[in-house]
Amino acid sequence: MKQIADLHIHSRFSMATSRDGTVEMLDLWARKKGITLIGTGDMTHPVWRQELKDKLIPAEEGLYTLKKEARIVQDTTTGKEQTRFVVFRLKEEYILPEAARYPGKAPSFVLSGEISSIYKKGGRTRKVHSLILLPGFKEADDFAARLEKIGNIHSDGRPILGLPCHDLLEIMLEVSEEGMYIPAHIWTPHFSLFGAKSGFDTIEECFEDLTPYIHALETGLSSDPVMNWQISALDGYQLVSHSDAHSPSKLGREADLLDIELSYRGLWNAVQKGEGLTGTIEFFPEEGKYHYDGHRKCGVCLSPKEAERYNGICPVCGKKLTMGVDHRILQLSDRDESSVAMPESGRPYESLMPLPEVISACVGFSTASKKVQGQYEALLEKLGAEFTILREVPPEDIRKAGGEVLAEGIRRLRAGEVVRKPGSDGEYGKIELF
Repeated sequence: MKQIADLHIHSRFSMATSRDGTVEMLDLWARKKGITLIGTGDMTHPVWRQELKDKLIPAEEGLYTLKKEARIVQDTTTGKEQTRFVVFRLKEEYILPEAARYPGKAPSFVLSGEISSIYKKGGRTRKVHSLILLPGFKEADDFAARLEKIGNIHSDGRPILGLPCHDLLEIMLEVSEEGMYIPAHIWTPHFSLFGAKSGFDTIEECFEDLTPYIHALETGLSSDPVMNWQISALDGYQLVSHSDAHSPSKLGREADLLDIELSYRGLWNAVQKGEGLTGTIEFFPEEGKYHYDGHRKCGVCLSPKEAERYNGICPVCGKKLTMGVDHRILQLSDRDESSVAMPESGRPYESLMPLPEVISACVGFSTASKKVQGQYEALLEKLGAEFTILREVPPEDIRKAGGEVLAEGIRRLRAGEVVRKPGSDGEYGKIELF
């Protein structure tokens, strides 16, 4: 069965996240996007984990779906009584959208969470984020209890702990041998496995004797698979992609394409062995916040070659540039970027941009405008989920539903005919269709 999975997300209990990060809104936006398997995020946070227990019910083995209550309501247009499924968003009742409006099966949830490790190793301060997936609430309870003895897991859905990655992995394996440990957004300069400012040069340096238990790596928004294929040491690892969404509307910025039995075991086989992992959906890496070297305060954004000409120093203020993902990968690469080929463990990928950004480029209004949001909802109603529109709907159908310009915009997107303006030092880049 074909699935689209986004396994790395956050709830409203993480720092700098939207208050809309509720179970109901995650369910709603997964439907809109066409995501069929979604991580819960923040499973170590006690309040969020209790909310998940209250609002989710077991579905497929090791997975959960949103609990719904059937209720008879009156259709305001026809006056007829119809059955609707009601859930609760904070203190408000929220009626789930009609299946005809947001088609497809309700998403399945898998328990997931991100941990921030900050510790000293090899004479340097290391800052690494890790994505953990577990097969059930008992394992999540046990895992959180172990972490609570080490540090504060109450103040942030992504807890910050002085816990080496090696030890975090060891704890996870002791709690559940079926757990999955995925180094998160591995190239981000400040908080990642290979981060230029606080990471490592090899996986073995980080995980030591437990390295054989690492099977997958999350590439992050600022890199795509072909960039990672420049490093032979990554051959054999499954390269996965997720949104790291801080609000439900950002789900699916990146995602995994799976062809699996919908179960925790099916997901485990895909992530750990590559069985059923058919590819990924990617951000254009230039749109990521750390693709090029840069210094945001000075408006400086430089390619690796340009940055090397300045010896990594900002030409405006004389301070050190933040090294971007492109430069960091070149540092560790042992293959020529101009001729790199997909390794045996590699998977094809598709580079996309969110549908509201496509509509915005076509109509000339911001993504938050009523015009763009109205057309977005209308397209979902006429053509189906967002990923279906971006990837599958025939151009003629898009033309009929959204006009000539939108059809041309999506054609260009699918063909990769875009203008790329790289981001750097925490500022998103821009992808232009016209």
